[in-house]
Amino acid sequence: MRTLVTGGAGFIGSHFVRSLLSDPTTEAVTVLDALTYAGNPANLAPVADDSRLRFVRGDILDAERVAGLMAEHDAVVHLAAESHVDRSIADGGDFASTNMLGTQVLLEAAVRTGLGTFVHVSTDEVYGSIAVGSWTEDQPLAPNSPYSAAKSGSDLLALAYHRTHGLDVRITRCSNNYGPYQYPEKIIPLFITSLLDGRRVPLYGDGGQVRDWLHVEDHCRALRLVLEGGRPGEVYNIGGGTELTNKQLTERLLDACGRDWDSVVHVEDRKGHDARYSVDWTKIHDELGYEPRRSFDEGLAATVAWYRENTAWWKAALD
Repeated sequence: MRTLVTGGAGFIGSHFVRSLLSDPTTEAVTVLDALTYAGNPANLAPVADDSRLRFVRGDILDAERVAGLMAEHDAVVHLAAESHVDRSIADGGDFASTNMLGTQVLLEAAVRTGLGTFVHVSTDEVYGSIAVGSWTEDQPLAPNSPYSAAKSGSDLLALAYHRTHGLDVRITRCSNNYGPYQYPEKIIPLFITSLLDGRRVPLYGDGGQVRDWLHVEDHCRALRLVLEGGRPGEVYNIGGGTELTNKQLTERLLDACGRDWDSVVHVEDRKGHDARYSVDWTKIHDELGYEPRRSFDEGLAATVAWYRENTAWWKAALD
């Protein structure tokens, strides 16, 4: 299979590309990435010499370039997105442009070039907040941030292209990812790098917000299952199976980095902060055999160790 990966120099995208290229049956992989602040060619260094990999620096809003690339591939895995909620609150323009209009450009090119399969990677945040229980895939979307609203719009566009044009669209909605190579703005890499650097970390409100944590390797394995065996027009939730409050997560990170609560600054809660996310991933388990393999304790310890051993990577990323 010849696969186009948008956002393939980012955190999840680069893990997915490395996963594809670890499989000798993979024919070719092309990465399309605009290399904004969170895209980093160094993320692809472990596979840079693989003859099956091609890197193209470009924007998914560039319809001509997108159409040319799409025509050369059997499938696209669409990961390119603006994804940081705090940034979307400060200015939602790039989120609407990249996440919605960029997705529309890709979908249009997929229809016009006769692409085989379009895997659209989304987020559990499109569902909004849930007090108890877990969302199934038929839960109505109720986003609360500019980021999640833009992702909701892109999900609806993707499903519309399936229903209108018959495009083989498969949507995934994952819980919070963590692991190596994540840009230090999301809570786990932000806290690890700050604590290792002797700085204090901010905890929103009372720290009671609940998130389900998914190791990026488990996420990428699930994406491959959907790419290879998912059904057209279907949505698949991908969960990690570990729910923690942000305060519980902070405590684990403090312990792992050898710091104490004096390193934590309590700050005003984020606007529109969702109280709890939780996805029901029964569907992908029953249909495709997915279940997370990395325990959170082991995965977090390995992640902390990676950032400790790769100071040069994250300091360069922040420059």
